[in-house]
Amino acid sequence: MNTSAEPATLPLPPATGGWQEGDPAGRRSWVTLDGPLPLEAGGALPGVRLAYETWGRLAPDGSNAVLVLHALTGDSHVAGPAGPGHPTGGWWDALVGPGRALDTSRWFVVAPNVLGGCQGSTGPSSARPGGGRWGPAFPYVTQRDQVAAEAALADALGIARWAAVIGGSMGGMRALEWAVGRPERTGALLVLACPAAASAEQIAWGAVQIAAIRSDPAWQGGRYHDAPAGGGPYRGLGIARRIAHVTYRSEPELGARFGRDPQPGGHPWRGGRYQVESYLDHHATKLVRRFDAGSYVTLTEAMNGHDVGRGRGGAAAALRRVRMPALVAGVDSDRLYPPGQQAELAAAIPGADRLRTIESPYGHDGFLIETAQVGGLIEELLSQA
Repeated sequence: MNTSAEPATLPLPPATGGWQEGDPAGRRSWVTLDGPLPLEAGGALPGVRLAYETWGRLAPDGSNAVLVLHALTGDSHVAGPAGPGHPTGGWWDALVGPGRALDTSRWFVVAPNVLGGCQGSTGPSSARPGGGRWGPAFPYVTQRDQVAAEAALADALGIARWAAVIGGSMGGMRALEWAVGRPERTGALLVLACPAAASAEQIAWGAVQIAAIRSDPAWQGGRYHDAPAGGGPYRGLGIARRIAHVTYRSEPELGARFGRDPQPGGHPWRGGRYQVESYLDHHATKLVRRFDAGSYVTLTEAMNGHDVGRGRGGAAAALRRVRMPALVAGVDSDRLYPPGQQAELAAAIPGADRLRTIESPYGHDGFLIETAQVGGLIEELLSQA
């Protein structure tokens, strides 16, 4: 009996699942920053390029632009089908388009792939100026560095001020940084399922995922990108994804869907697996074919470093700068970023009236799944923009 987490019929994963030069562009466009990007931790990153996608048409005065920011393993492909250049369909597909919450007959929607990511933007799997890949030489980047790159994208597009900035999870962290660090460029704010600063427990969850990747012998200190298929650290990345996915879902949902039931064909003591194990294996198998292990480490480190109050007199002082219309929402079953953290945000942000609650059995992933509720929040926000 095959008990491997990798189905025998699938080919070995590539060394990196990220977008590579020569792959189909899909809906992406690119902008290259003028000059090196100064980094919060010191030094500068040269040759920065951001991939992005847009929907709708920018008004002549640039006043109708909405910035949508993705979570850890998301990308610029907010809406649209999977296809050449896009390994997955849009992660908020139901929310973007004519007559939808992000109505493209009115709004110009912009979604960049984050700096440090792997779906077209500069990151560890990207070509380094002078030749070769960035690999382990890619520097530590913070949420503020990522927002600085996004601000350069806005400049290139002729957008002086976003009508609204919207983000959930890691995207919510960057949305907060926009509102606190660039309030004059943020017309309205929607933050979903994220904290003002990463907690010790959240840092711990991220740390064990990073350790899983770095402990894979194929990691090779981050110098794996040119290895043949099966030669990259996909086992470590798969373990990291399994750990993360448990935190993304709720215990009641996992219990209701899987219980203690084994997969058909055998109990674990006969060489089989529980159904919940198979479920985690499935998500790991998908991720290693569309993501880069180095980007996973880079972005998780940035999330662990998230603290909107760093160097600003603490979180409360920083959040007092957020005086534009703001909505803060949490998912009632979220055990990774529990709603109490969003309640603290809502109480500290002058532009927010109260905490909004997304009701969902799905845990943290509810901000991606409960599109009807999220769409209502977006419509409410944009009515104030």
